Amino acid sequence: MDDRIELLCGCYEQILFGYRVTPGEEQWTATADFTNHSHTASLSVVAVNNRFVATGSKDETIQIYDMKKKVEHGALLHHNGSITCLEFFGNTHLLSGAEDGLMCVWNTKKWECQQTFRAHKGHVLSLSIHPSGKLALSVGTDKSLRTWNLVEGRSAFIKNIKQIAHIVQWSPSGEKYVVVIHDKVDVYELETASVTGTIKNKTRISSIRFITDTLLAVAGDDDLIRIYDPNSQKFLCEFKAHETRVKSLYSLEYKGSPVIASSSSDGYAKLWKLDLNKVTTAPTLLCEVSTSARLTCLAVWHCGVNDDSKTEKSGPEVSSEKESACPKKKRKVPKEQAEETSTELQSVDQVVHEKTNIAAERKKRKKQKKD
Repeated sequence: MDDRIELLCGCYEQILFGYRVTPGEEQWTATADFTNHSHTASLSVVAVNNRFVATGSKDETIQIYDMKKKVEHGALLHHNGSITCLEFFGNTHLLSGAEDGLMCVWNTKKWECQQTFRAHKGHVLSLSIHPSGKLALSVGTDKSLRTWNLVEGRSAFIKNIKQIAHIVQWSPSGEKYVVVIHDKVDVYELETASVTGTIKNKTRISSIRFITDTLLAVAGDDDLIRIYDPNSQKFLCEFKAHETRVKSLYSLEYKGSPVIASSSSDGYAKLWKLDLNKVTTAPTLLCEVSTSARLTCLAVWHCGVNDDSKTEKSGPEVSSEKESACPKKKRKVPKEQAEETSTELQSVDQVVHEKTNIAAERKKRKKQKKD
């Protein structure tokens, strides 16, 4: 059971596909395991932790699946717009963003909405949780990049970026993050909250994924996957992954080796093995499956995802009460009350520097120079 791996693919046809993956020495095999048709519109995003799978859809719902029991766990109905982004923090919390401009923090023990942020004036397009669980980033159609203090439940910093960014993502260490605007990737340092470099892709970017702190996989509106070094912004390699444009990327580590998952409009989902000693060489294809569907999103579930021992101690507190049988429909939160909802989170330490303090210090230094 510890080696159980599931390749999960969502599609326009409203279905979630699950494929059981069996690792081998050279090649892996993938066999159809299940399909689920809980949504009534196309799937837009899928997220995993080591027990649950969450899917978001244009039907405005989030469906939860218990992968260990192999049953549907219920639905979250808080949003009033298409679900655009989902991300788990360990086994304690799930963050969701939608076209209603809200970002919600869900307690995954009781499946209650602990916090609702009025995140953006337009749609929330992407969000990312810092590895510590204490900060989150979000971008939206209001052309802003926002930093959220998840400990105190408030907005910490707002940056107007003058263009619509559609992807934001933290690096594995949390020391940097990237923001995608059309065909470019801006690399930011946490300490300074400023751009340290830019990666220019050949086509509009559809998906990115950190493989390590020094390797970033980028997929665009073509059939290629490109690997870059985000620190130097150096191009390392590219390889043809699909017959049509690559829609989604995912990455995981299996027995010390990075594995990249990709899905495409051509209906195929594939797994690739990258040799860290040969990063300028194209990865090796491990396995592929044909779904005969128009794929929109994917993830890989396995028992080792977001292990409790690595995350819960540094993240938000979780009630010790027993988990409810299934998620329930939540009360709609008025817009003017969205950022006033209380939260049950532990106090913050000084490990993660808040950008508000950094910005204030920078302004103070500029003022002193003028004087």
